[in-house]
Amino acid sequence: MNTVLSYQPLLDIFLLNLGFAYSQQIVLRAGVFAISTAGLASIGAYVAAILAKRYGLPVMVVLPVSLAFGALFGWLLSVPLARLRGIYQAIATLAFVQIVMSVALGWESVTGGGFGINEIPKLIGTAHLLIVTVIVIYLMQAIKGSGIGRAFDAIQQDETVGAVLGISIRKYHSLAFTISGAIAGLYGALEALHSYSLTPAQYGFNFVVGVLAFIVLGGNRTVLGPVIGVAFLSIMPELFRPLAEFRPMVTGVIMILVMNYLPMGLSSPSFGAERQIDPV
Repeated sequence: MNTVLSYQPLLDIFLLNLGFAYSQQIVLRAGVFAISTAGLASIGAYVAAILAKRYGLPVMVVLPVSLAFGALFGWLLSVPLARLRGIYQAIATLAFVQIVMSVALGWESVTGGGFGINEIPKLIGTAHLLIVTVIVIYLMQAIKGSGIGRAFDAIQQDETVGAVLGISIRKYHSLAFTISGAIAGLYGALEALHSYSLTPAQYGFNFVVGVLAFIVLGGNRTVLGPVIGVAFLSIMPELFRPLAEFRPMVTGVIMILVMNYLPMGLSSPSFGAERQIDPV
């Protein structure tokens, strides 16, 4: 039992990262090269921390409100991005992340500035994370097999063909951002209510790179992809703990090998398949 309990924090990290990975995956599946998950998660986290600590609201109120804020900002973000594509989408969403971080740093009366918000009530445990993650995985699988998932796949393959088939590109991009924002806002709230404290730096550039790494390593085309990517990158630091100073180098080497020999990620059944030009 002591051995199991010793790995419980690692399981919590795995479940939280998996939620953020699914938030990132949904927009990439819709053919949008966006990296807005960090900003949307930060919004959800701050909303949850403020409602729980300053107003004492219960978790059953805090989580839906945080989810709604994430979904709202995800939808609002999709509006100016409607005319952008490729690297310009990535740059615009990275700017959004920086704006959210700047607001969190500058709005000290609400967010606590650089010190963040501390002594947040711990309202979320491993069981809550597990239940929410199972629900999210089920919803992701349901989307994949639905008309929405097929529309996402068509747009990702070729927007022109999708438009010819009668698919509204703007509508499905907005839907992808809304779903991504809802998941990110929810998991940002879960993290805030689980870890006692919240600072703007938690959702900075390192967070952006980490979430993208989960998708690149695991794969973007399957529901199983993020599970594999998050599991690998969550367990690897423990395996290489004696070589802590070399962890970034080892991670980088693994990422290069995967992108070269398994461009569709570790969840792809084909090894050494023909490479495709794909941002993930």
